Amino acid sequence: MPPSPPLLGPRRAAPDPSGAPVAGARDAFDAALDDAELRTARAALAQGRRQAARSLLVHTGDDWDRRGHRLTVLAQDPRATAWADDWLAAEPGSADAAGLLALALVHRALRGEEEPGRARDSCATAAALAPADPTPWLGLLLLARAFGPESALLGAFAELRRRHPEHHHAHHLLIACLAERPGSGRAETHEVYDTAELAAAEAPADSPLAVLPVVAYAERYRVLAATGLGPADPAASRHWSGPRARRVLGACFDWWLEWEHDEHPRRLIDLNHLAFALSCAGRPAEAAALFQRIGDHATPAPWAYAHRDPLAAFRAARARALGHG
Repeated sequence: MPPSPPLLGPRRAAPDPSGAPVAGARDAFDAALDDAELRTARAALAQGRRQAARSLLVHTGDDWDRRGHRLTVLAQDPRATAWADDWLAAEPGSADAAGLLALALVHRALRGEEEPGRARDSCATAAALAPADPTPWLGLLLLARAFGPESALLGAFAELRRRHPEHHHAHHLLIACLAERPGSGRAETHEVYDTAELAAAEAPADSPLAVLPVVAYAERYRVLAATGLGPADPAASRHWSGPRARRVLGACFDWWLEWEHDEHPRRLIDLNHLAFALSCAGRPAEAAALFQRIGDHATPAPWAYAHRDPLAAFRAARARALGHG
């Protein structure tokens, strides 16, 4: 993928494309999604027992998307910094403990509780301990997404892709950033669509990056609605009715039918984006199949876009698709 031109403007404090809970929704959404082992390890850490988390990360190995997902979720807990400090004191030089501390400080910085500089330094330390691991660079990408500068964002993304070309979370963050650039005025010619389609085309046939073009449409809608250039009700928008959008939706749904992998740690984020898009495009039969697969694992993004109550939006769309409302 060629280097992207500079990003314009400050990063918005929109719902995190990682699927992390938004303020006020922590009881409704669990960033762990359906990872039962992760939930167990997180609960053990909350009781001061780190062995479950230690074992979890050891067994995750170099499954980089899963490692990034698990460390990010553990790090979102406000107590994660203390957990990681204790772990490092017991096991100096542990790459897992250093990675947890780095991402915990990143999330503290994102909540305004920590200086970004300390979080960056911690990510650099974690990266030095595990040079092949893209996860510390995910921390740096999250910081750059929130605070800039654009050179740091593009640099972190390049380092992530060098270590794991198909890094799921990193691509979602890049697409969210590119969607915020001014458009040309023509509805379906924004560069974010080109970038997403190129990434999908370059990925292996069974890569979940195939759904990235749908994510690009959701992120662009978020920006249009937030700036008053699109209606607040996505179902009333013609955003998904153009020929390119219809082609993208059809291709992504067909990909899901053929290639869906139940084991990918972030697949429910993709399924929520695809269900959202199909619901907005007035394709309830296809959306229904996705809602059946999603179950109760809704994610804030993209249901929260246009400042809606994400859980209410998810439930209403699901009821319409399943014929319950």
